[in-house]
Amino acid sequence: MQRVLKQITILGSTGSIGLSTLDVIARHPDLYQVFALTANISVEKLAEQIIAFRPRYAVLRDAKSAELLEQRLSNTDSDTELLVGDGALQQVAADAQVDYVMAAIVGGAGLLPTLAAVKAGKRVLLANKEALVMSGELFMQAASDSGAELLPIDSEHNAIFQCLPAAYQSGLSAPGVRRIVLTGSGGPFRDLPLAALAGVTPEQACAHPNWSMGQKISVDSATMMNKGLELIEACWLFNASYKQIEILIHRQSVIHSMVEYYDGSVLAQMGNPDMRTPIAYGLGWPDRIDSGVSSLDLVQVAQLDFEALDRARFPCVKLAEQAIAEGGTVTTALNAANEVAVAAFLKRRISFPAIAEIVNEVLQHYQGRQADSIAHILEQDQLVRELALRQIEQH
Repeated sequence: MQRVLKQITILGSTGSIGLSTLDVIARHPDLYQVFALTANISVEKLAEQIIAFRPRYAVLRDAKSAELLEQRLSNTDSDTELLVGDGALQQVAADAQVDYVMAAIVGGAGLLPTLAAVKAGKRVLLANKEALVMSGELFMQAASDSGAELLPIDSEHNAIFQCLPAAYQSGLSAPGVRRIVLTGSGGPFRDLPLAALAGVTPEQACAHPNWSMGQKISVDSATMMNKGLELIEACWLFNASYKQIEILIHRQSVIHSMVEYYDGSVLAQMGNPDMRTPIAYGLGWPDRIDSGVSSLDLVQVAQLDFEALDRARFPCVKLAEQAIAEGGTVTTALNAANEVAVAAFLKRRISFPAIAEIVNEVLQHYQGRQADSIAHILEQDQLVRELALRQIEQH
């Protein structure tokens, strides 16, 4: 009997997560078929993916990029239908023929299509942490209502998911969990004198010592705002208090996170720093499939180091803890301010330390409220972005 292929939409197929997802899918043509690919403006890369994987749909954010893509494909035998705009992103995420959705659009732009997949009851491979940071309670309620499967793809959350028992949904104490340990490499500036941080460049911030990632997440890793966002995401995914989560610096990025139990046991998920491992886990779950990742050579690794988080060096972590403690739309504000500040740093409008300063200043001026709808969250997101831009003008 012929196997029915799982149909997959990849939101953000031309980014690093999208590329790794397609690499894993290509290893299993007997299991998966690409239904739709989406990109922002990376026309050439998307065209290559369309030719290779022949999806039913491809989506770009604007009509000009779509026109360029159509020209690029005009001399090929591609029969992929080209769509444009945010509505089309939601359409290919929620289509009745889709089984799995890889949510890999960076930042707040990924919220609505990811939520569309959740509301449609899909298996959502969640690589977009900002969706939960912006709208955690509403997002999780939508998943509960639709029966969607949320499988975390961030290496840390995927590691925690693998180490937790099934009963974690009712709270960590029920299955005897004492705490979650999020590990982070510390990024490229973990040893740089604090006084030198003001002079670092976007190129230096994007040169992560262990991972190959996009610009925004690389800067978040350098400030460790990514750990702050991951802490917030972990609270929602695993029904945890931020006080049950500890962040440790682990330079080798071999242990991706750990779970400690009341009996003293600590379970850790280990592997080479390659996003194809958590992606393959999400695609194959509850089974295991080949990811293409090489075996971990512990003799070559030789040692595993752990250090306490230097909060003076990484003030963004405290800002994230404060945001989740306050609740409501404060985490929405944290994310929006950070996105604007990172974009300004990448454009050389502000210094590296000013990223945390901008976020802090915005949160000082912001009055959070209970999030009662996605429209309200998007309204607050826009309000905070404007506030952040005003703060940047004053720097």
